[in-house]
Amino acid sequence: MARIVFATIGSLGDLHPVIALALELRRRGHGAEIATSEMYREKIGALGLTFHALRPDLLSQGDHIIAEIMDGARGSRRLLRDHLFPAVRPMHADLAPVAAGADLLVASELVFPAAILAATRGVRWVSYVLAPISLFSLHDPPVLPSFEAARWLQRGGWIHRIIKPLVKIVTYSWWRPIRELRRELGLPPGAHPFFEGKYSPRLNLVLYSPVLQPPQPDWPAKAVQTGFCFYDETATNPAPGPALPPGVESFLRAGDPPVVFTLGSAAVYLPGNFYAESVRAIQQLGRRALLLLGKNPPPANLSPSILAWDYLPYASIFPHAAAIVHQGGVGTTAQALRSGRPMLVVPFAHDQFDNAARVTRLGVGRTLSRSRYHAKNVGRELAALLGQTSYAQVAATVGARIRTEQGVLVACDALEQQLP
Repeated sequence: MARIVFATIGSLGDLHPVIALALELRRRGHGAEIATSEMYREKIGALGLTFHALRPDLLSQGDHIIAEIMDGARGSRRLLRDHLFPAVRPMHADLAPVAAGADLLVASELVFPAAILAATRGVRWVSYVLAPISLFSLHDPPVLPSFEAARWLQRGGWIHRIIKPLVKIVTYSWWRPIRELRRELGLPPGAHPFFEGKYSPRLNLVLYSPVLQPPQPDWPAKAVQTGFCFYDETATNPAPGPALPPGVESFLRAGDPPVVFTLGSAAVYLPGNFYAESVRAIQQLGRRALLLLGKNPPPANLSPSILAWDYLPYASIFPHAAAIVHQGGVGTTAQALRSGRPMLVVPFAHDQFDNAARVTRLGVGRTLSRSRYHAKNVGRELAALLGQTSYAQVAATVGARIRTEQGVLVACDALEQQLP
C-alpha cells in the first residue's frame, strides 16, 4: 500500500477532482491524504480521508478578500501577487512534514512548494492542471482574464506570440518570495511558476476532457490527458448523484424543466445583481427557475414558479434543467457539459473567460459579460439559447461523449505507474 498526498488550494471546483482521485486510490488499497484549506477539514474527514491544513485559507478570510480575487481583470493578479506568492513560506512549512515519507505528492499548479520539496527532499512529485488556460498553448491560445477591450485584441493570433514573454517580464517581481525561499534552501531561482516551473518532470495530469481542449503540440512533456474527474459519482460505479430534497423533487414535478442559476462556490460570495436580474429575466420570459443561492438571501416576493435553494449537487440537479446559467468555473462547466444541457456563462475572473469562450465555440452555450448582466440582456440570451434547437442538440451530444470518459480511472492508473 502506498501513501499518496494530494495538495490543492481553491474552491470546490479545485477540491472535488482531488477527492474523486483520493477515493478511487483508497478503493485500490492505497492511503490517500489531502492537504488543503482548513475550511474543508470537516468535509474531507466525513469521507474518511486524512486531512492536513494548508495555508492560505483565503475563502474563509472574509468577503473583502473574495472581492479582491474575483475582480475580473484584476482578480488573478491580486490572487497571485498579493496572496499566494507571499504565502509560499507558510505553505512550505505546512506541506513539508506532510510530504515527508509520502510515496507520491500530487499537487496543483498553485501549490508552489511542491517543486521545492522535490528538489530539496527527493519527494516524488506529480503536477496537474484543471483547465486549458493553465497550459497556455500557442496552438490553441486561451482567453486571458483582462478588460473587455484587451480580450477583443486577443482574437488576433499574432498577439499570443508576445503575450507569454510579456507576462514573464511583467510578473517577474510577483514571485520574488519563491526565489528568496529557493535561495535560502540552496536552490537556483527556478523557472517561472506560471509556465515551465509548475510542471513535474515525472508526470503532468491534464484533468479535463478533450472536448474542452484536445492535446496540443506544445503541452509539457509527460502530459497525460485523463478527462474530467467527477466527485459526485465514482468512475467504477456510475450512478446518479445524491437524492434531491423532497421540496426540490416536488418543484421539478410541478412543471416544465427550470432554468438553473448558480455561481459556484466562490463567485457566490459576491453575486451583485446576478440573482435579482435573473428573476426579472425569467419572469419576463414566463419560465420556471431554480436559484442556487449559497448563503445569500433570496430575492423578495418570489413567485411559485421560482424556487430558491442554498446548495444542490450539480450531478443531481443539472440533468433536470432546461438550461444552466453559471459563472464558468471549470468544475461547474464540467458538470454542465456532462449534464447535456445548454448553458449561458457569465464569467467573473481567472479561467472563466477562457472556459466561456470554449463553451461558445463548442456550440453548447452562449456568453454574457458580467457588466451587461441585466434582465433585458439575460432574457434575450436565454430566449436564443432555448429557442434554437441546435444548442440542445449539440449539448446532448457533448454530454453523452463526456459521460463515456473515465477520467478518475485513467488518472489513477497513471499515478500508480509513478509509485516506487
